[in-house]
Amino acid sequence: MDSHIAPVELEKAYRLLNHGPTVLVSASHGGVDNVMAAAWACALDFSPSRLTVVLDKMTRTRALIEQSARFVIQIPTARQVQLTHALGTTSLLEDPDKLQKSGAELFRIEGHDLPFVAGCSGWLACKLIPEPHNQSAYDLFIGEVVGAWADTRVFREGHWHFEDAGPEWRSLHYVAGGHFYAIGDPLIVATGSES
Repeated sequence: MDSHIAPVELEKAYRLLNHGPTVLVSASHGGVDNVMAAAWACALDFSPSRLTVVLDKMTRTRALIEQSARFVIQIPTARQVQLTHALGTTSLLEDPDKLQKSGAELFRIEGHDLPFVAGCSGWLACKLIPEPHNQSAYDLFIGEVVGAWADTRVFREGHWHFEDAGPEWRSLHYVAGGHFYAIGDPLIVATGSES
């Protein structure tokens, strides 16, 4: 594992998603790894740490999650915009070489039998909380975060530091039709408390 990757306290893991980035969702089952992009992911709770993600019924990654009951949500960076778009517009069902062609580099973290995408700024390993009605009717999946990590060059001490990192570290925010934005500059309001 990269020396810049450090664990994030589970109680603060929601902060990895709080700003609404486009995410990469990865899963593995029966020797098959896959990764897809998702624009609709959201922190749900912080104790225990939970999140939601919308996964279309037609995706191979969704099937892998339903079979394994485990997945990873990761936050890609601006330098991964081509990779993110490729993973979001190509299906493993149609192209068995999707991961190789996209250039996705996967790694493992000890204690988690899951594929993690290298080069991202944050990773959340999740255990599926089965909600068959929500999954079937709304494509909405709930995960309990069982492990979280971030690259300390852009996330440390429980906070994002985009302003201190190069522009290549900015998170992606998908609009439509191959159009992304990168997160902008911070606007800080004095509140009298630090959290």
